[in-house]
Amino acid sequence: MATPTAFFEGKFVPLEEANINIMTHAFNYGTAVFEGIRGNWNEEAGELYLFKVREHIQRIQQSAKIMRMEIRYTEDELVAMVQQVAERCGYREDVYIRPMVYKASKVVGLRMHNLDDEFLLYVTPFGAYLDPDAGARCMTSSWRRVDDTGIPARAKVTGIYVNNSMAKTEAQLNGFDEAIMLNHDGHVSEGSGENIVMLRHGRLVTPPPSDNILEGITLDTALELAKTHLGLEVDRRSIDRTELYIADEVFMTGTAAHVTPITEVDRVAVGNGQPGRVAKQIQELYFQMITGRMPQYSDWLTPVYKQAAVGAKP
Repeated sequence: MATPTAFFEGKFVPLEEANINIMTHAFNYGTAVFEGIRGNWNEEAGELYLFKVREHIQRIQQSAKIMRMEIRYTEDELVAMVQQVAERCGYREDVYIRPMVYKASKVVGLRMHNLDDEFLLYVTPFGAYLDPDAGARCMTSSWRRVDDTGIPARAKVTGIYVNNSMAKTEAQLNGFDEAIMLNHDGHVSEGSGENIVMLRHGRLVTPPPSDNILEGITLDTALELAKTHLGLEVDRRSIDRTELYIADEVFMTGTAAHVTPITEVDRVAVGNGQPGRVAKQIQELYFQMITGRMPQYSDWLTPVYKQAAVGAKP
């Protein structure tokens, strides 16, 4: 039986006891950074595989640096903590792991300096975020992606996700599955929680970091799989909104969404309006890899229960 557990205020505690005071600075002002790490369950192997834990930890360290936050644990300690909290929870299903660094001082006032920083970590069961088989119907949102000079777009800041949430709600209330956000120049930036890739003229195209995208770990992985196994080259350049209408294929990548084909943008069918062949090939490679079925990528995965057994004392 699963035992929901969190790492909170320096120790492992039952999840129900990991509670933040209402005066906490991060709760009042959105002064926190976070990551999302997927754990993917392989029923045949009886194993939960965590995907690219170290890369996610390195990204939260970068986010914390941008936001003037200090993490008192080393990178190796944080990596080990992620595996430990997943093992303590004991889930035998797909999960989502949330590390967070936050301004923990119980004080009212706008600033980032002279405040205490804390680290927490929790796990929750998490299935498919979007339908990987049917694909997603998307609309370009009226909400523009926040600029790096407003809130640092390459940092996963909790407060920035009001922007993404407004876009997602707008899309869903208008009958779509997901939003695509443009930057202030009118170029494609990203989805509400995903990077965007299109296939055009035989090449994959994705926006550069300068178009205010989050530098995606899943994105880089999907592009590497596409190059290695499908021989596809990648261009990182700005994409106009109408290019999505005439692309051969469009798909999204992200920790929650994995690799999800886009079948429609603004009620214009992408290709023939069905999940694209290349997107499905990349999706299949990705799913095989994250569930431990491609041994050549074992370095990208942390097996939770095997690691626990190796580290157990006799």
